[in-house]
Amino acid sequence: MPVELIGYTDKFSVAPGETVQFMVSTDLPHYETTLVRLIHGDENPDGPGFKEEPVASDVSGRRRGRKQIARSGSFVVVDDNASLNRLRSFTLQAWVFPTTLDRGETQGILSKPSSEGNGFCLALGPGGDLTLRVGGSGADLGAGIGTGRPLRAGEWYFVAAAFDAGASNVRLYQLPLSNWPSDGSSAAIEEPGRVQEASQNSGPLLIAAAGEGGAHTGRFAAEGLFNGKIDGPSIFSRALDEDEIMRLRRGVAPAEVAASDLVASWDFAAGASSANVIDTGPNSLHGIAVNMPARAVTGHNWTATEFDFKHAPEQYGAIYFHDDDLEDARWEADFELSVPDGLRSGVYAARLTGDGQEDRIPFIVRPQRGSDKPPILYLMPTMTYAAYANDRMDASQEHLAGLPEEHLKWDPRDLYLAEHPEFAMSFYDRHSDGSGCIYSSMLRPMVNMRPQHRHLLTTTPRLLGEDLYLIDWLDEKGFAYEVETDHDLHHEGQELLAEYKVMVTGTHPEYWTTPMLTALEAYLEGGGRLMYLGGNGFYWVTSIDEERPHIAEIRRGNSGTRAWNSAPGECYHSTTGEMGGLWRHRGKTPNRLTGIGFTAQGWGDPAPGYTRKPGSLDPRASFIFEGIAPDETIGDFGLVFGGAAGDEVDRIDFDLGTPPHTLLLATSGPHGPSILPVIEDYLQVNTGLVNDPSTSVYADMVYLETANQGAVFSVGSICWCGSLSHNNYNNNVSRVTENVLKAFAFAAELPPPAGK
Repeated sequence: MPVELIGYTDKFSVAPGETVQFMVSTDLPHYETTLVRLIHGDENPDGPGFKEEPVASDVSGRRRGRKQIARSGSFVVVDDNASLNRLRSFTLQAWVFPTTLDRGETQGILSKPSSEGNGFCLALGPGGDLTLRVGGSGADLGAGIGTGRPLRAGEWYFVAAAFDAGASNVRLYQLPLSNWPSDGSSAAIEEPGRVQEASQNSGPLLIAAAGEGGAHTGRFAAEGLFNGKIDGPSIFSRALDEDEIMRLRRGVAPAEVAASDLVASWDFAAGASSANVIDTGPNSLHGIAVNMPARAVTGHNWTATEFDFKHAPEQYGAIYFHDDDLEDARWEADFELSVPDGLRSGVYAARLTGDGQEDRIPFIVRPQRGSDKPPILYLMPTMTYAAYANDRMDASQEHLAGLPEEHLKWDPRDLYLAEHPEFAMSFYDRHSDGSGCIYSSMLRPMVNMRPQHRHLLTTTPRLLGEDLYLIDWLDEKGFAYEVETDHDLHHEGQELLAEYKVMVTGTHPEYWTTPMLTALEAYLEGGGRLMYLGGNGFYWVTSIDEERPHIAEIRRGNSGTRAWNSAPGECYHSTTGEMGGLWRHRGKTPNRLTGIGFTAQGWGDPAPGYTRKPGSLDPRASFIFEGIAPDETIGDFGLVFGGAAGDEVDRIDFDLGTPPHTLLLATSGPHGPSILPVIEDYLQVNTGLVNDPSTSVYADMVYLETANQGAVFSVGSICWCGSLSHNNYNNNVSRVTENVLKAFAFAAELPPPAGK
């Protein structure tokens, strides 16, 4: 096993005068640090090679190494309270929807563990049955009392435990919501005289966990984690009788059943956009959700008549817990950088080296607000970085199955990631119980967000590494530019864009929030100019948690080219309340914005170039093709698949909102059989689709004018920027890009549209 040397920052974007912290974990006793500006990440000898620029700073030096650990798994913690501490007799009650009963581990539902040996824990035992332990500690329920009948995964159960300390009597209930005849998972048992220990202790109450995770992790780790949903847990200070428990099962409010004995009753629907877990009982035993369990999810009483949790919160009273959720790795800072005034805007990294190991922890230096601005803004697609962070290829397995063996070359960083499930996953992965991952955190090591990382599908840099192609080209061509991030745009809106003449995208601006789109629409309406130099852009509805801005959220919905489906009733974001899925299905197609929209993807064949179309000869487009012959194929070369049009591509579709005056400049092709059309373009599978998918498999290069001398130029391919450096930057992809950028950045007026 190679020596570990890995880290992350406390923020991905920082301005001069601000401070960025670096969290590092290593087996090495010491390591060296250097600040570098990242320029070109691809080590392919056919290109300019890896480029970085050392920067003098107080980051440079020798540092002491230490090992740090991330602890994944979500649960709720409630601080101790006198009403909990003095419990002897009690009733614990909840609805549960378990999803992984075959783990062979205890899964806590309600517990108050104690190292003193006098806690209690209601849980699913290793065999999958409801179990109660009174006395003892942690997740060890070996001496507990259980029903002996395993629950079934993927079904709702009413569970309750009534403990009478005076009589040393326990009654357990696990009753399925469904009323199947002869249901073998239903159980109601009574065990007199077997439990005698008192249950008082001063430890915290845990929901969805059986025990604390150790003193070194404080309150942010637990053991005996529950996989699945829990809805409406309550605690009473006496053993309720069977009639009272059956009333709870029928949906009678806990306060109506036994108000004077109610200790706590948590409403998981309240505060769904936050980490707060609200207790509606008399003692206000509010809790904190740790590690971002899923909220705004359907509860046991969802009727399938209302699909927006805000309209029927009483039917969305569940929280979905996973043993591999992670909000924040919670490592301590090892060093920090106070960004000096005058440091140019760009992509930087703290380079860590030691004993033959190396890591680069990337971050963006954005410009100071209020400073003089160049006309060019490069918007780095950090929402997409968050979406793909620690992509474990779950969504790529079918694509990988069709690739030749020699294509499948795992980056060493991915092999390292496979050994660290605690670093969590991407939006393209599923949790251990098979449900889709809807939250992604920037506060963790993002192993694939490295300049030299080579993606398994492309065997080349993708995301950050691919976006450095454009940084390198801008530097080579001598353009003055500044770098901002999606997150900056999300928080600052149109005011950020208004200072620039032209905004240039990265290669894969797939994930956009409502504030981002609103700002870009206003920017174009006000005369701003957009160069969309990628593919599959402006595609998924994305949101940022206002309280925890390091968290992004998506809901896949039930359409689009996707890694998993959202469960019925769970298409609305918990963080913002808005409907998720495709922007296309929210009435904001990328075609309306850029003239083109996502149409196909594939990774097994060479990428072709573009053939010019009659629109490229229109006088409106004369500046774009200056110095390029009409019969030239544009971009039949490049570092990614050997061409400029590949990976994921976009095309014109007037039915989806492409503006009618859009000029079709060029179209790519022919593409190989591995690149296939997106599923949302088809209502049904038919033989025409199977036999000839090429009708929609191509990238369109387009140009269109917007209001007030604004304009949009789009290339519709993730591979485009990988062709910029070909032949020492002397090629027609570079020439087209340069022609457009010069006109957009410096021309007061562009050629008028026909009829003007």
